Amino acid sequence: MIEGWRWYGDLDRITLPEIAQTGARSIVTALHSIPYGEVWPREVIAARRKEIAGHGFDWAVVESLPVDDAIKRGDGNLQRLFANYRQSMANLAAEGIKTICYNFMPLLDWTRTDLTAPVRNGGTCLRFSIDKMAALELFMLERPGAASDYCAEVAAAAKDWFDTATSDDRQALVTAIMAGLPGAFPRYDVDGLKGALRPYQHLDRATLRQNYKRFLEEVVPTAEELGLQLAVHPDDPPRDLLGLPRIVTDKADIEWILSALESPANGLTLCTGSLGANPGNDLLEIAQAFADKIPFAHLRNVRKDPDGSFEEAAHLEGDTDLARVVDILLREEQRRRASGRVHHEIVFRPDHGHELLDDRNKGTHPGYPLVGRMRGLAELRGVIAGLACRRAAA
Repeated sequence: MIEGWRWYGDLDRITLPEIAQTGARSIVTALHSIPYGEVWPREVIAARRKEIAGHGFDWAVVESLPVDDAIKRGDGNLQRLFANYRQSMANLAAEGIKTICYNFMPLLDWTRTDLTAPVRNGGTCLRFSIDKMAALELFMLERPGAASDYCAEVAAAAKDWFDTATSDDRQALVTAIMAGLPGAFPRYDVDGLKGALRPYQHLDRATLRQNYKRFLEEVVPTAEELGLQLAVHPDDPPRDLLGLPRIVTDKADIEWILSALESPANGLTLCTGSLGANPGNDLLEIAQAFADKIPFAHLRNVRKDPDGSFEEAAHLEGDTDLARVVDILLREEQRRRASGRVHHEIVFRPDHGHELLDDRNKGTHPGYPLVGRMRGLAELRGVIAGLACRRAAA
């Protein structure tokens, strides 16, 4: 397995020389300054690749080549957007970058309600509180229909939080919700978020699936011709939010996506944290079922609460046995190698991490501290080495 590290380019407070000290081999990045829906010029891709190579890394995975939300809604000049996406894929392929991670979450990317929840032995983590999310929807946004999305107990707890929250508490919640957006993407206040949601008010699960299938039909054949692999990232969290449907949440959703257009170019980013937040998901079963479709993995752990809340645990703690997931991926690599597949290795990155030691002072992207992720990478490196040693001794 190839050790990767997510880097936000010019927007990142962590430098490539610092990342080199973690031992990671591959940089996972994107061109964050280019607006959604526009073409990624080959010369800009080449310059970024050269910058990365100058510090001893390769750039094997793009995360992400964003899908414009007009495609998700199914409105506007979609042919232009599809053509631009295909051209960006061609430009990436021309520079030797062959794996593209993307998601199909409408409007918002990953979503948390707390960015600095305290953890045992010090440090902080990202957390999703169902009570706070309900408070945002029911009492701050006053979203029509939101009451039917939450049980009475959660709604009551949300009201308690809202009634006692200060204006700073409420602003911190909105800030946390916005944190999953890319650095160059506009942030919203409550009124702005209300306005941003209006174009999606008629978007239901069936329509989003229909629009997703059209996207696959428009881009996957080109990806296959170019020798690329598209790898969809699961929804995070794996539940409907703000009245927006989520359609990449479990094994059945993944099966639908991979069968909607069968192609070696239609693959999966295995995110153990996103899928692990769904109590109905068996991560070992999912990893095994789709192992041959996984070019890229996010290895992360969560600890779930019965009410649907969760927090990000240390990589080898939490509810998912990451060692067994890694074992499945290593066995898949072995199978690919035995079949003669040239590119048999799976790129992974330690996804998110606790803020530890002086991470708090660096002002890095939420979830992407230096020390916390370096700890996670070191732990995962140890798991991989231990499994390899056990296999060699067998």
